[in-house]
Amino acid sequence: MTDASTRQLIDDLRAVVADAEALMASTAGEASERVHEARDRASESVGKARARLADIDSDLGARAEAVADEALRFVRDNPWQALGVAAVAGLVVGLMIGRR
Repeated sequence: MTDASTRQLIDDLRAVVADAEALMASTAGEASERVHEARDRASESVGKARARLADIDSDLGARAEAVADEALRFVRDNPWQALGVAAVAGLVVGLMIGRR
């Protein structure tokens, strides 16, 4: 799973959690026992989902930081190779833009 699709999934799950919280807030005045039980279960699930999303978000941040550190280390250890890679990437992007 790519970082972009993971971020999109996290954003979608946050939206679901927010919708669930809004639904629970709108049913706060219901007196039925079944509604109270459903709200309690939903509240527990939303809490678990929020905690899991926070874990995933911090894990992604740690991974991104590790990748950035590795890239920086590579550039410091191999400055000429990094310069060559950047030049080739710039050339390719320039050619692609020029063809439009």
